[in-house]
Amino acid sequence: MAKKILICDDAAFMRMMIKDILTKNGYEVAGEAENGAKAVEKYNELKPDLVLMDITMPEMDGIQALKKIKEVDGGALVIMCSAMGQQAMVIESIQSGAKDFIVKPFQADRVIEAVKKVIG
Repeated sequence: MAKKILICDDAAFMRMMIKDILTKNGYEVAGEAENGAKAVEKYNELKPDLVLMDITMPEMDGIQALKKIKEVDGGALVIMCSAMGQQAMVIESIQSGAKDFIVKPFQADRVIEAVKKVIG
């Protein structure tokens, strides 16, 4: 059975790009969210195998959403994405429970490498 992934990014074209990379590699996109609050909601509803979460989003940022998801499900698997290779944010997201970190602009092979490392 294909692994289900939730994509969270406020940019529709980014979600589309990630979805394209994942589906071409045999993963199922369970759902999409355009902000952190929606990401938490969709996580609880869809129970995906993995979440790809942007850090910078309106309403609730990715790090807050990551913390909320981890409160609900300590075993949640989340890979953070950000355009701002900011060390502090990378460190905070890893300390908050993220399994990996991908920097934008995405290289398709880097996305798949991270996903495989986390969920196989």
